[in-house]
Amino acid sequence: MSVRTETDAVAVVDTTFDDVFSLVDGWREQIERHVASAEPRVADIDDLVERLVVPDLSRDGALIIGAGFVAQPGFLRDAPWHLAWWLGHANTFGVTGPAAPELRRLVAVEDEDSESFRDYTTLEWWRVPATTHERHITGPYVDYLCTDDYTLTSTMPAFHDGRMIGVVGADLYVNDIERALLPAVRGAGRHAALVNASGRVVVASDSSRPTGSLMRRDTWGEHDRVVPCANGLTLLIDD
Repeated sequence: MSVRTETDAVAVVDTTFDDVFSLVDGWREQIERHVASAEPRVADIDDLVERLVVPDLSRDGALIIGAGFVAQPGFLRDAPWHLAWWLGHANTFGVTGPAAPELRRLVAVEDEDSESFRDYTTLEWWRVPATTHERHITGPYVDYLCTDDYTLTSTMPAFHDGRMIGVVGADLYVNDIERALLPAVRGAGRHAALVNASGRVVVASDSSRPTGSLMRRDTWGEHDRVVPCANGLTLLIDD
């Protein structure tokens, strides 16, 4: 295998996720700018987020299948908890029957007294950016909140006056990421795996390493090459 093949694989991985985070970062900037100039209320935030994310969710060939803003509890004056999140045409969450999914707003339970209420601040896609103040890729995992399928969620925190006001993010189906990245990962080596910061396999050229399986960090040094990618991802390659 040539060094160029390995380098190209990293470039494909980095470009794919950098493109997603570029969208998310642009939305974050607009949300922060809005919050700096107006009192944050649900209706205004929902209107802004819809205008920001719907065009990108509607693009032909869009990789993202859900996107939006999730508020810090207590940040919005008229809603203790709030998800301003939209689901794309390819997102089948909650869809029954043969009809194709429509672009729609996620209906989430935000009443703390409801048995169906979910404290999203305990979830990795919130918890890690809230702790590190950095972008983060969560998954592969089954997202029961927004997709009901194997998912990757890319999130980053938003701030106002030095405090976090929520996270901005986008969902991607693992199946779509596999189709986008598997040729590049195969090019890196017959036994190559792209893993996240926790060692979970995102994509692998080796069928014995299924997506979502764990490759413990303390064993990474046993591989022929450990190649860092951006966004907390790593290529583990065996010749």
